[in-house]
Amino acid sequence: MTTSAEDRTLVLLRHASAESAAAGQDDRERSLTDAGREEARDVGRWLVEQGIGCDEVMCSPAQRTRETMAEIAAAGCAEAEVEIEHRLYNAGADDILAVVREASEDANVVLVVGHAPGLPTAASLLADGDGSAPAHDLLAEGFPPGAVAVLRYCGPWSDLAFDAATLERFHLPVLTP
Repeated sequence: MTTSAEDRTLVLLRHASAESAAAGQDDRERSLTDAGREEARDVGRWLVEQGIGCDEVMCSPAQRTRETMAEIAAAGCAEAEVEIEHRLYNAGADDILAVVREASEDANVVLVVGHAPGLPTAASLLADGDGSAPAHDLLAEGFPPGAVAVLRYCGPWSDLAFDAATLERFHLPVLTP
């Protein structure tokens, strides 16, 4: 398959499972659980298996999102420098779209690590039913911690709009027993 310079891949990743907030703890300081670390490593291995490396990474400043990205990198997923993007913390779909529109035009693969409900909503609105039926079926069942949506888009990032992408794959992390 040939690709043009404007064939893009957008990877939307919800942070892996995190601890419950302790009394008085800032939500941004919640860390991953042991299971969450394993979920994130599974996602990293899956991205490698899919041949998806990241040209640009935009990550919420929350501890759990940063730890998720660290585990993905430790699992072998090639990554660009992680850009901490404060607008992604508990962002809505419109905010996520605005952040992605600012991606470098040199980046063909952009990974966004964020939170629900904004990230799942953005995935649904970007693809709006287009793409892989099995991926859409999984997306419709929910977007649990560690879930990842892979969308294709053709054009400059600055022109990305809802209903302009195709949902190609959807992955749920698999924990080893």
